[in-house]
Amino acid sequence: MLTVAGIEYPPKAGIKPGLKLAWCVLLATIISFNTTAVAQNNTDTSTPATHELEIARLIYDHNNRSTWGPGRPWWAIDWPDAEYHFTTGVKRYTNISIAPDSRHIRLTDDALFDFPFLLAQQPGRWHISTAEQQQLRSYLLRGGFLMVDDFHGPQQWQVFSDVMRGVLPEYRIIDIPSGDALLHVLYELEQRTQIPGRRHLYYNGSNTTVQMPFSPPRWRGIYDDNNRLMVAINFNMDVGDAWEHADDPVYPLAMTSLAYRFGINYLIYAMTH
Repeated sequence: MLTVAGIEYPPKAGIKPGLKLAWCVLLATIISFNTTAVAQNNTDTSTPATHELEIARLIYDHNNRSTWGPGRPWWAIDWPDAEYHFTTGVKRYTNISIAPDSRHIRLTDDALFDFPFLLAQQPGRWHISTAEQQQLRSYLLRGGFLMVDDFHGPQQWQVFSDVMRGVLPEYRIIDIPSGDALLHVLYELEQRTQIPGRRHLYYNGSNTTVQMPFSPPRWRGIYDDNNRLMVAINFNMDVGDAWEHADDPVYPLAMTSLAYRFGINYLIYAMTH
């Protein structure tokens, strides 16, 4: 049973640890990847794409409120496991030809415009220069899609929103309405359950309890003049962890499943809008 803020999820139904473990073993067998073989530098944007879709992961400098990162820079948090698990799911549940790993790119690189889907994690720690803000603005207004994830609380929200006011000053950040195409493009996503980080899970051998530092979860966005979603904002949530820990018996299957559905909807939306 998973408990989020004192509420059992799913209602009146739990995931037996044995079933979760069996599912994880199966998933690990299907994925069969070796993280030690993953290239440590995916910044070569001159190599032509070999798949219909390749996720771009944003490289940024951290701001003066943040350290470099926990053994890796903050922009690379959850990589490479998150990409490998998620893209394997995309290939399994859709017909999208997706690259098995992300391309790492700075906003100063004009190759940015070759990637319809841009992922930024921990944007509450980023520093984006004025020149980078102008490039991001051009990318979004010309049809690009940005998903931001894994930032929490008022301080990190302030850092993120200050940058976005510089990028798109004329557009507001709003909650994504329930009727938005993003939530219905493939999966019907009426459920707005908070997706937790792995570090916020506490497992006692039978039950998993979530203690997130901030709530509520907010699924927000920034829309252009044609009501196209340019920026999808996962606030007080950690979708990347749900992808990264898909093969972890402690991480709730229901949360990984929800994170996969949101991620796939994001990708399809980015490719079709």
